[in-house]
Parts: sequence; C-alpha cells; structure tokens
Amino acid sequence: MRVSVFIEPHRGATYEDQLRFARAVEDLGFEGFFRADHYQSMGADLGLPGPTDAWLTLAALARETTRIRLGTLVTSATFRLPGPLAVMVAQVDQMSGGRVELGIGAGWYEREHTSYGIPFPAVVERFDRLAEQLEVITGLWRTPPGETYSFTGDHYRLVDAPALPKPVQVPGPPVIVGGRGPKRTPDLAARFADEFNMPFKSVEETAGAYERVREACDRTGRAEAGRAPLVLSAGIVVAIGRSDAEAQRRAAPLHVASALPPEDAVVGSPARLVDRIGEFAAIGASRVHLRLIELADLDHLELIASDVLPQLDGDR
Repeated sequence: MRVSVFIEPHRGATYEDQLRFARAVEDLGFEGFFRADHYQSMGADLGLPGPTDAWLTLAALARETTRIRLGTLVTSATFRLPGPLAVMVAQVDQMSGGRVELGIGAGWYEREHTSYGIPFPAVVERFDRLAEQLEVITGLWRTPPGETYSFTGDHYRLVDAPALPKPVQVPGPPVIVGGRGPKRTPDLAARFADEFNMPFKSVEETAGAYERVREACDRTGRAEAGRAPLVLSAGIVVAIGRSDAEAQRRAAPLHVASALPPEDAVVGSPARLVDRIGEFAAIGASRVHLRLIELADLDHLELIASDVLPQLDGDR
C-alpha cells in the first residue's frame, strides 16, 4: 500500500509550517506530501495567518525535498486558466526532478470565490470547464517538442501554443481526478486520469465509487486504447493516539462546524487505522492519502510512521 499525507493549510499554516511538516513526511518514510488548494477556511475561523497558494508552495517544497511525491488534492479548475496551469505544473515537475502530481477538480466552495473575486459558474459549467482543462493540460504535455498545440472549446481556445516547458515525467505528471459525483466524475477519470481518488468516505461508499469508475473505464474503452489501469486511492481523515484520550484530543477539531460534507474519520488506535487501510485494500485501493489536521503535531506523524507503516505491504 502506498501511503501519502494530505494537509489543509487554509485552516491556518505558514510556508514554514508546511516545510517543517513536509520534511518530516520525507524523513519518516511516507511516499508523498499533498495539500489542498483553497484560499479560505471552511469554518467560522479566518484560518490565520491566511492562505498560501498551493502551486507556489509546492514549487518551493520541490527545492527543499528530494524524494517524496508532491501534489494537490485538489486544484480547483476555477482558479487558473489551463494553459498557464500546464506551464506551472510542468515547471514544478522540473524543479522537483519529476515528483509532481496534479489533482484537479471542478471546484465547490463558493465562499472563497466570492471573497477573492473569482468567478463561480453553475455546477454544469464548472464540470464543462474541468473537462476542457483536462483536455488542454494533457494535450499540451503530450505535444512532441518542436510542435504546437491548438484547441477550440466552449470555454477555452488555444492557437499554436508552443506547449512548453515540458515536464520531466513523460507524457506528463500523473493526473488525479476524484470525488463523489456519480456520472461526470467517473467519466472524466476514465478519460484523462492516472488515479481516481474517493475522499474521506466510508469503505462502502468508496466501493460504490470504484465500481462506477470501473464501468466508466469499460464504457470509454480505456483498456482498448492502451491506457494503464487507473490507480484507485482513498482519502482517510486520521486522529489516532497511544491512548483513547490522545486520539480524542486529536479528533476535537473534527467536531467544529464546517462547510465540508460529512466524513468517515478513523479515530482511535493505530491498529484501527491499519484495519481501515486493509479494508480499502480489499476493495481495490492501492494508495491512501491520510489527512492530518494539526501541522504542529509531528508526534502524530511519527506515531503513524512507527506503528502503522511497518504493518503495510508494498511501497509507502
């Protein structure tokens, strides 16, 4: 099982906080460090000291780490135009020596858009834009050196783009598409993604999502086109401890009112987290992204590294 760590800096974290955490993730043997791409806290708090841009942060971390995978879960397609985003991600891939992954979604949190003057179209248009962004980004990366790329859609038009710079990874950084959507999300994952991620839901709900995305892969002819099978991953909210009191202390922020949809957190002992990861593996997951709440709590990270990772088979 591949194990990455996922954080939410919009809750309140400086770049230095994230750097300290990412270095610990690398030193303790996890596979990757992923962060949310949001500009505002989901609760009543302001998320002091304020937001840090996801790709600016990952670019800096690319130069401060050497091994871990780096990426977003997920970049909102409403935040950036697809051409500049393709350039940005390719550059960070170069800066990291080929360790970047692009998680991308349609965007959902209207409040941050309103706060920062970012257009927030209706959900159908957001998914239309996401589909075109995936087409453009992967098309730019796959364009052979010396050739240009053009695209005409309902929302974006590119004319003779030089499709530069090129990422280190060929044909491009892995693309992650995920979410609970029953129709368009599975189809987009089947057509464009390297990984499908179901975030922070129960094993039963995740199994249903995996089945829908497998059906979409069959429907779109992914295997016949020579594409590799989708990596299936799960997000898990984690609050574990050496005692129940320690676990409950770490879980306290989960009880604060938030705009996030209901989540199925693992609260309790390290053994409980091992069991949950095993349940996800049994339905086809080969990767998990563990969401840790408090970036200053490096002991939480160390506990997972010492009491959970050694019990998992395969890459970490």
